[in-house]
Amino acid sequence: MTDVDEGGKRVGWVELYFDLVFVFAVGQVAHGIVADPHWARAAAALGLFATLWWTWIGFAVLYNRRGDDSRVADRLFVLAGTIPCGIAATQAHHVFEGHPAIFAAAMAGVRLILAAAHRWPRDGIDQRRISVGYTVSAVLFGVSAVIPHSWALWAVALLQEAGFLLLGDRHGRQRGERPTREARWRLMLAPPRDPNLAIDSAHLAERFGLFMILLLGELVITVGTAALERPADDLGYWLALAGGLVLAGALWWVYFSSAVEIYERLLGFSGGNPALAYSLYAGGHLMPAFALVLMAAGVNLSLHESPPSAAVWFTTAGLTMYLAGTRVFAAGSHRWYFALARVAALAVTVNLAFLDRVLPAPAVVLVIAVWAVGTAAVTAVIRHRSLTSLGEDPVAFLRQVADQHRPGGDDKDSESGG
Repeated sequence: MTDVDEGGKRVGWVELYFDLVFVFAVGQVAHGIVADPHWARAAAALGLFATLWWTWIGFAVLYNRRGDDSRVADRLFVLAGTIPCGIAATQAHHVFEGHPAIFAAAMAGVRLILAAAHRWPRDGIDQRRISVGYTVSAVLFGVSAVIPHSWALWAVALLQEAGFLLLGDRHGRQRGERPTREARWRLMLAPPRDPNLAIDSAHLAERFGLFMILLLGELVITVGTAALERPADDLGYWLALAGGLVLAGALWWVYFSSAVEIYERLLGFSGGNPALAYSLYAGGHLMPAFALVLMAAGVNLSLHESPPSAAVWFTTAGLTMYLAGTRVFAAGSHRWYFALARVAALAVTVNLAFLDRVLPAPAVVLVIAVWAVGTAAVTAVIRHRSLTSLGEDPVAFLRQVADQHRPGGDDKDSESGG
């Protein structure tokens, strides 16, 4: 097991520019929910967001493993990727309307750029398998542009990208072998056999942290824009403005106060294990990232003169998803009643939406924000304990997290594991 790398590469300036294009695309997804505030539209938005998300992951991993901001070729590949991504952003509303052809063609184009980038010569790094995988994805997206009901092809493309991009290095397992839970955790905390598959933990943590900041910025912009569109600076205006800004600050605290440190330390301990990177970042951040989009749409709708009933539900459901997604490894006690308390807290969070029956929507947003502040305070204490346990024995810590979900094992684990 390796020590946590305190150094590592930094996020490049061209990556930050690329992220700005993606935030524009994500903003269009949120606007699509606002335009038709129903749960079916929210589900379609999740599928569209996942497609954009894995496109962003492709460039994040590309630069993490082999990117160099001083190399002209690397910068040009990223800048070239902004063109089809920008086109896709402008076509997001057509996807919601049932006309995804240009969006799918843009997604095919960006994957051809990723395929070429992975084929570009770089000493000691052979990424031909990834290049072939992106070529296959480009074909699937290209075909989906000319046939109806193309979501299935998109799903196949994204699943196979997840497989070749961050789930390599499996050759040590025998066919039919089923490792124990502890063995799986040890495998995830072991460095990859192929050094070329290793993930730079410092860079990945910074890249995802900056992207989460940009998504929080989208929420802040939504709050400000919606507040300015109200006809008067009445009580609802001030409630909505204060509630939205407090909510964004609480969400920042939940993620950046300690969760980001837990993720980076775990990945650093593993020597950049790609499977752990998938669990913590690529897959693990999908739900809280989309939750920010859903909350932005919910807060926007709550500030309308006649907000729909789905407005506060989008906000509370998004907050519930965010809390669940950012607390994956922040375990406290393993006793059953603490687990029950966590489930109850999430249930209360989503059901705060019922307050819209007695309070105006802006006031409900403020109540949700106050609840988020309280939750952030509680999770900060829990995560401090988790960081302490993680520093002593990462393998034992992760094993306890996994055993937390084993039937009948809570009391025994709490006595033996503390």
